[in-house]
Amino acid sequence: MDQRVLHAFFAPRTVAVIGASATPGKIGHSVVANMLAAGFKGRLFPVNPKGGSIEGLAVARGVSELPGGIDLAVIAVPREHVLPALEELAAKGLKSAIVITSGFREVGREGYDLEQKMAELAKSHGIALLGPNCLGMMNTAGGINATFSATQPLPGDLAFCSQSGALCVAILDWARGENIGFSKFVSLGNKALLNETHMLRFLGADLASKVILGYIENVDNGEEFMRTARQVCRTKPVIMLKAGSTAAGAKAASSHTGAIAGSDKAYETAFRQSGIVRARDVESLFCLAEAFANLPLPKGPNVAIVTNSGGPGILAADACEKTRLHMARLSPETIQRLQALLPPYASVYNPVDIIGDANAERYRKALEIVLDDPLVHAVLLLLTPTAMVEIEATATAVVHLARRSEKPVVACFMGRTHVSDGKRILRTAGLPCYAFPEPAMRSIEAMYAYALWRQKPVPVYESPPRDVQAASRVIEEALSRGQSEIVEFQGRDVLGAYNLPTPRTMLARGSDEAVRAALEMGVPVALKIASPQISHKTDVRGVALNLMGEAEVRQAFWDITSRAQRLRPDAYIAGCLVQEMAPQDAQEVIVGFKRDEQFGPLLMFGLGGIHVEILKDVAFHLNPLSRDDAFGMIRSIRSYMLLKGVRGTPCVNLNTLADVLLALSALAHDFPQVYEAEFNPVLVNHERALVADMRMTLRA
Repeated sequence: MDQRVLHAFFAPRTVAVIGASATPGKIGHSVVANMLAAGFKGRLFPVNPKGGSIEGLAVARGVSELPGGIDLAVIAVPREHVLPALEELAAKGLKSAIVITSGFREVGREGYDLEQKMAELAKSHGIALLGPNCLGMMNTAGGINATFSATQPLPGDLAFCSQSGALCVAILDWARGENIGFSKFVSLGNKALLNETHMLRFLGADLASKVILGYIENVDNGEEFMRTARQVCRTKPVIMLKAGSTAAGAKAASSHTGAIAGSDKAYETAFRQSGIVRARDVESLFCLAEAFANLPLPKGPNVAIVTNSGGPGILAADACEKTRLHMARLSPETIQRLQALLPPYASVYNPVDIIGDANAERYRKALEIVLDDPLVHAVLLLLTPTAMVEIEATATAVVHLARRSEKPVVACFMGRTHVSDGKRILRTAGLPCYAFPEPAMRSIEAMYAYALWRQKPVPVYESPPRDVQAASRVIEEALSRGQSEIVEFQGRDVLGAYNLPTPRTMLARGSDEAVRAALEMGVPVALKIASPQISHKTDVRGVALNLMGEAEVRQAFWDITSRAQRLRPDAYIAGCLVQEMAPQDAQEVIVGFKRDEQFGPLLMFGLGGIHVEILKDVAFHLNPLSRDDAFGMIRSIRSYMLLKGVRGTPCVNLNTLADVLLALSALAHDFPQVYEAEFNPVLVNHERALVADMRMTLRA
């Protein structure tokens, strides 16, 4: 969307309120009153068929009485009148619109159709359309409050957008009480046209907004959203609260990958890859916002704790150990300076316990000494309201030191009643103040993680060699036969097209063929059921391992095929695959992907067996995948050290494992018809990686 149109939306010079009302309490009256209360300097046109005046402004009886080229129209009329009003306004050159009216997509098919017509009209006329079913928009610097909120926001440097209008109202009221101000405040509603991606793009370039906040329930066009977020997060923090974090998206999954890769995993991964900081609740959202807006980013992971009480200091140290941060080891010079300052029974090691009788001056000097330590990258200052502590004076000292420090100072004043004045001093200065150590430490961790993300180089993607046409023939033939799955004995040509190594395998249609194949490749061998209808072989006990001779192979063939015919009489049994056994030192891993509806292919990697089924020790990444990303996935699982080698076992060949992940990434890119794919197991040792089994789920 043309950024000039969005500029007219956020900074209009002419605003029409369609459905304005002279009756206080009605939406149409609240919008007019809020625009005047916000100090709007442009021309405001209330529109109502009754005419007259509202809040001292002359009322136009219809759109026909308005001048052409209105910058912004706020539409608050019954649903059946919205589209005709928008059509009239579009004919007069309207640039942007806010539809507050509800009763569209959220209520059923008829409302959905109306919303689609409205969106198509806006697109064809180049109108920036917000809503419907929304609270509206505010721009405090521009004197704009085009909402029906009962609360006027304080000016500030936080930009906020939300899909929930009711949440917007609650946040505005809460933020006013917490002395938190906003630069822009947007309720997205049903997102018929304007969505979070448009907001990110505009607010990323908005000089009045230092931090962008968002509440989202779903994302439209996730890949475009990620591209935009990556660009914005390079220069400005974006913090989002995602609602609806359930595993509902995994219900229809038919593989390990699909079952684990629920929709929330995709959002979590999208945020991490895009640089978005994820908040877990509304309070954390704004605590993080204050920290990012007013504190420098830490240049490293080392945190020092200054406290007047031992217990909270221990809690903070425990919280630090649960993050990617480290407890800073104070330098000898710092320890000497603290020993000279503090009573002999104080602790001069991290956590630095300055004792419960510490006054504001002791707090100030101890904090100053710790901040001077080059080994310290951030400081968490804890205060408990003892009888001797000078709460307000301490808060003032913290503000003074934090403002001049190049390191973040995060305060935690524990309690409520006695520390309220100290918290007010900190909040007025724009510094976050927490009630307990754990969320404070998580905020420092979030700032450090964001600093690390900004330092990451732009990924370089490679295109692994492959024969797309050969793979396409297999997939298209399966679709033409009405198959929804491709299993191992059909999919080996796909693996070959992507240069994926596999164990030597032969299809045996009878027991004699199975014996000949086993003797040809050399025992021990494995036998697996071969049927296009049986994707999970273990469901029919369709696998036999370590078969050592002719008799064992023949008996296994009869057992496997007869059992499969008995348990799955609907399945076509092609025979058995005879496969060489993997090397004894091979580790079993699983790689796969599931195509997320918003973000595209979500790749998964983990150790096989119980690690994926029970422990769910897996890593995720959204396509595309660079080689560095592939290694990052491998290293990020908790059981990575098992691949690195323990107790004399050699490290597996990580390069060949990365090759498998890159081939899977390319497959996901090349074939949108493949909804899920899984290579399980992939057997890897110090020499090579072999794809021992695979399956793909298709959709036309």
